[in-house]
Amino acid sequence: MTPSESFVMRRSSIRDFSHRVIALEVKAVDAWIPRRLLLLSICAVDRLDRRVPPRVKTTIVQRIGRLPEDVRASLIEAADEFVPEDVDNSWKFCSVLAGICKYIPETVIPMCSAEKWERLRFRYHIPTLIEGTQPRGPSLN
Repeated sequence: MTPSESFVMRRSSIRDFSHRVIALEVKAVDAWIPRRLLLLSICAVDRLDRRVPPRVKTTIVQRIGRLPEDVRASLIEAADEFVPEDVDNSWKFCSVLAGICKYIPETVIPMCSAEKWERLRFRYHIPTLIEGTQPRGPSLN
């Protein structure tokens, strides 16, 4: 067996393991976590979101932007590859993930991962926040 074949086999076994573990976790959350608790936590995050100053959010985004581009690309690839498709049906999982990922601006996404990021946004219903100011075009006056 060549080194590349062993790498592919290892990667597929890790993918299978992650699919099983994540699917089990999502089933457990869907079965045992009441909707009311999830809705309360979403409301708490919304209140916290209104209280956090914009400069704190900007600082966090800038720090994420300092990560090397290959690290950001590998994180997006791992999220796309190692999360199973059947998890998409869990509204609880998707709502938590969308609540976390809505603050990731498009400027932080590497160009090589733009297509995968769009697929993840569509898959998990991640909203896009309007960033900063609107672009200025030619004057209509």
